[in-house]
Amino acid sequence: MHRRPVAAALLVLALGPVAAGCSSSTTTASTPSTSAPGAVAVRATVADGLDTPWGVAVLPGGDLLAGSRDTGRITRIAADGGAKTDLGAVPGVAPAGEGGLLGLALSPGFATDHLVYAYLTAADDNRIVRLPYDPQAPAGGQLGTPQTVLTGIPKGSNHNGGRIAFGPDGMLYAGTGESGRTALAQDLGSLGGKILRMTPDGAPAPGNPFPGSVVLSYGHRNVQGLAWDAQGRLWASEFGQNTWDELNLVQPGGNYGWPAVEGIAHRVGYLDPAATWHTAEASPSGIAFADGSIWMAALRGTRLWQIPVGATGAAGPPQAHLDGTYGRLRTVVTDHDGTLLLSTSNTDGRGEPRPGDDRILRLAVGGAESPSPSG
Repeated sequence: MHRRPVAAALLVLALGPVAAGCSSSTTTASTPSTSAPGAVAVRATVADGLDTPWGVAVLPGGDLLAGSRDTGRITRIAADGGAKTDLGAVPGVAPAGEGGLLGLALSPGFATDHLVYAYLTAADDNRIVRLPYDPQAPAGGQLGTPQTVLTGIPKGSNHNGGRIAFGPDGMLYAGTGESGRTALAQDLGSLGGKILRMTPDGAPAPGNPFPGSVVLSYGHRNVQGLAWDAQGRLWASEFGQNTWDELNLVQPGGNYGWPAVEGIAHRVGYLDPAATWHTAEASPSGIAFADGSIWMAALRGTRLWQIPVGATGAAGPPQAHLDGTYGRLRTVVTDHDGTLLLSTSNTDGRGEPRPGDDRILRLAVGGAESPSPSG
């Protein structure tokens, strides 16, 4: 389904309630700290020798699907032993720069409909498609004809966003980038620089803040991480430009400031991030929630950040793990058993590949301190 245009009048409607007050009182800045001893343990290497992995999805039985940004192919990885099966290439992927086959997600009804959702860079835009998956078909031919879910997300050599995930409400969420055209982040008629919320068919989800639109929040530079905490609140990681990367607690209709604001500004009309990092320490991509914390994979920062979150939505001091041990880190997801799956991103043209790169690691986590109720 193609996106629906947003009337210019909705921009006035959107700015009204946000501009009425200052930044959210539940978001606070946090100062990064060193890791808590023993909080993270690498349990196993699930797979290695992967080519530009980006999206990772966990199948009901524990096996994984991993997509290659640059080849456009999806690989099934056995949870026991790491054997790889090539499902085939997603048609229409046009890799270039930071674009290609990006996020993957399984349909909420995967057990019966066997649908795999993919966010990809096509010839003219970024888009979301879904493909039937038949594991009984011969290797290399297990993906069916893609069905278009949403088109018209701006593409560029960078800032393509790309993360997709189904929320607790059964709706499909997507993090997009402004494709290097900063003004798009504030333009409610564009899908760039936004967090989107839609039905599994790509229609605007019921209860969205802007009638007839899939836009949930705006003013984002490049969103590549989406996760829900134990209270069902949505968190998103976002690339800054030169100074501040962000972790945001997402509010429907919220304006997160880009390009007028980077990091914490305390400016009326814009929501401040819950935590910030200098870009050399983070450049964040995927996030996941486990053991009372958001876990954030850092690319340039080459570490895994743990951000404890409390019942009020306040973020505790971030703690760094695996600093430099595995290079660039792209995607982190929670497995069915509560462990984390973490992918590296050293073959993406910006890293320094090591023997065995790229790989997916299994991590055991625990021992986080929760923030105080006051934040």
